[in-house]
Amino acid sequence: MNLNLYGHDGQWLMVDCGVTFDEPLVAPYLNQNTGSRYHVVAPDPAFIVQQREQLAGLVITHGHEDHVGAVAALWPRLRCPVFATPFTAEILHRKLGQVGLAGKVPVQIVSPDATLTVGPFVLSWLAITHSIPEPQALLISTSAGTVFHTADWKIDAQPVSGKPFNANLYRQLGETELLALVGDSTNALKPGFSISERICAEGLNTVIKRCTGRVVVSCFGSNIARLMSLARIAQQTGRYMALLGRSLENMHGVAKKTGYWPDNLDVLEKAHIGYLPPDEVLVVATGSQGEPRAALNRMAIDASPYFELEAGDTVIFSSIVIPGNEKAVERLLEKLRKKGVEVVLSEDSDVPIHASGHPCVEELKLMYQWTKPQIAIPVHGEPEHLEAHAAVAREMGVKRTYVGRNGDLYLLAPQPGIRRARVKAGRLAIDQS
Repeated sequence: MNLNLYGHDGQWLMVDCGVTFDEPLVAPYLNQNTGSRYHVVAPDPAFIVQQREQLAGLVITHGHEDHVGAVAALWPRLRCPVFATPFTAEILHRKLGQVGLAGKVPVQIVSPDATLTVGPFVLSWLAITHSIPEPQALLISTSAGTVFHTADWKIDAQPVSGKPFNANLYRQLGETELLALVGDSTNALKPGFSISERICAEGLNTVIKRCTGRVVVSCFGSNIARLMSLARIAQQTGRYMALLGRSLENMHGVAKKTGYWPDNLDVLEKAHIGYLPPDEVLVVATGSQGEPRAALNRMAIDASPYFELEAGDTVIFSSIVIPGNEKAVERLLEKLRKKGVEVVLSEDSDVPIHASGHPCVEELKLMYQWTKPQIAIPVHGEPEHLEAHAAVAREMGVKRTYVGRNGDLYLLAPQPGIRRARVKAGRLAIDQS
């Protein structure tokens, strides 16, 4: 989950405000937890709440839960303007409506290429490619220097949705004496390049063509491009696609309302699935991480009200297992295999059936080659990912790299440095599982 604060001239700018799922609460500064796991966990904003009069605004870079999911819960403590592009703003409006905050939060919709002054910060939104519509990198300019906040990104020259990656935007940053790059480290341990979403679509088509019974594909619900690919595959293979899972249905609704969902791609009403022959069914379901409440687990225990999985059906995991979820996924796989269901995992597939939304090593190298920052600050990853990212930056000639932990304070100008554990960075439970 992401919550970043940038401070300058007595004011703060928050970038992203997300959640994580099925996690323990972690005591500040300690590798200890409370023993209980919670369904939804948010960052503790106590530090900035104590000085919220100095909080100039909150920018949401894109619509993934780990970037936008905590806004509805935490905004009553923050009470600041919120800035988001149209697709992300629609996701946020729906979340605010669920908790009675519709129309009460000042959400300013900005275009994906906007430049706006917020307090002492001049903000420029830069289009980038990821696994959701309207992903944005953010350029934060102040009198002390300019910081490039990448948020989540990858290089995708053939995205299924949105425009191809534009390297010229980032080459231009290399001519501006960029002070710092604060960047995504999720895939910093993976060599090479991430694969394109279009290549993933071709792989899924290959696998689904082989299947004779029902096909259930489990993927991350926010990946609109993956949903579009599967809807096209359904058409090409004589199947009808339905969505099972609230997050999938909600994201499809957002995509339709904001114009991202093509009119020629039909989605079947889920209540009709059970009346179709198995070889005409393609279901996209939540639950790729083994979540007990999700649609896929309900199918595995015959608790879905729409149909029952049978021997001869196929479940395709168009996803990776997020570290920490291995045991839950193994339990789910065991249930599915006991039913005689064929399981196809992305790591075992002979063709690509999942594409990451994050940059691998060669993509990180290119970004540093283009932008030439004076300082590199790896974020968004476990400690080993941050260290690997820092090593890439040093290899590309960045003289200063700072690897920290939650609660560390990074000093960028005039004298760069890092001060450890300056802010209590704990967690809040939003919902206990």
